[in-house]
Amino acid sequence: MQTIKGYFDGENYIPLQPAPVKGRYDVIITFIQPSGKKIGRPPFEYGSMAGRMWMADDFNEPLEDFKEYME
Repeated sequence: MQTIKGYFDGENYIPLQPAPVKGRYDVIITFIQPSGKKIGRPPFEYGSMAGRMWMADDFNEPLEDFKEYME
């Protein structure tokens, strides 16, 4: 599996680099976000899950199954 970057203009896919393979291949195109937006920006607001998650009080305690490896 290989990955290349490109953009879609509404009708056509335009690669921004040459394909690293020759011949005919099946492809999957994933639309990440509209062009021009900063890549890596989360689609949510930080802190929006506050109060919706919980963690067990003993989360960091050693597991009984691994006790022999912890000694």
